[in-house]
Amino acid sequence: MMRGRLWKIGDRIFDLSRHGLIMGVLNITPNSFSDGGNFFDAENAVAHSLRMAAEGAHIIDVGGESTRPGADAVTAEEELRRVIPVIEQLRRRREVIISIDTSKAEVARAAIRAGASIVNDVTGGRGDQEMMPLIAETKSAFIIMHMQGTPQTMQIAPQYTDVVSEVSDFFRQQYARAIVYTIDTMAIAFDPGIGFGKTLEHNLELLAQLERLRACDRPIVIGVSRKSFLGKLINSAQISDRLAPAVALTSILRARGADVLRVHDVKENVNALKVTEAILQRAK
Repeated sequence: MMRGRLWKIGDRIFDLSRHGLIMGVLNITPNSFSDGGNFFDAENAVAHSLRMAAEGAHIIDVGGESTRPGADAVTAEEELRRVIPVIEQLRRRREVIISIDTSKAEVARAAIRAGASIVNDVTGGRGDQEMMPLIAETKSAFIIMHMQGTPQTMQIAPQYTDVVSEVSDFFRQQYARAIVYTIDTMAIAFDPGIGFGKTLEHNLELLAQLERLRACDRPIVIGVSRKSFLGKLINSAQISDRLAPAVALTSILRARGADVLRVHDVKENVNALKVTEAILQRAK
């Protein structure tokens, strides 16, 4: 198995060398690429959250702003209107870790008050100068994601000299910034942002060289579920056809060092992770 790697979430410490975590995606948006509008209603969103938790999701990642390529930004007020009632209800009804998927410190603060203990920021702390001070103040866990450009521009013509080195450098730079803001380094995790300002080849290169992305021995979060590059690889435009490739990647990426898998289809990925770890724990 992998050497010890600890992630602090609130007052709990998870040894991710022993067991990885499944993060269930909850998009409370009308225009998400994968499930646009299905859970835009708060009641449906809470029901889906509870279903994902029952299926074994360790974390529910709640987002109120679509970050699909070309998506328009929404105001903090609208984002708050979408996510806070769901987080409050979920916290009352289920003991599960809640993550807020936002790049706005105002939204993150309200979500933390409502019960979230992880901030998942697609800008990696660059989108709002108040985000890192907030993380330090609230002692929240922090997922720093890499994205080239913005959701409006990121897939127009992404370019890198060496995508793995550049993403790794970004992680180390943001880690150093986090230390300046006195963020607990054990609370930090990194996400290379598959599909966020990357071509198909960039995505494959990052996934193939996962351990080169390891910065300061912090956990790696990976989200490939239902993403368009899977459709390109299997020559299918049907989102449903992306399930099997995504589940396969949960197994192979866990074996190659991924610690947290961000997915839409929880049951299938939880089962894949269980089987993979049963084998890894017996590997010499």
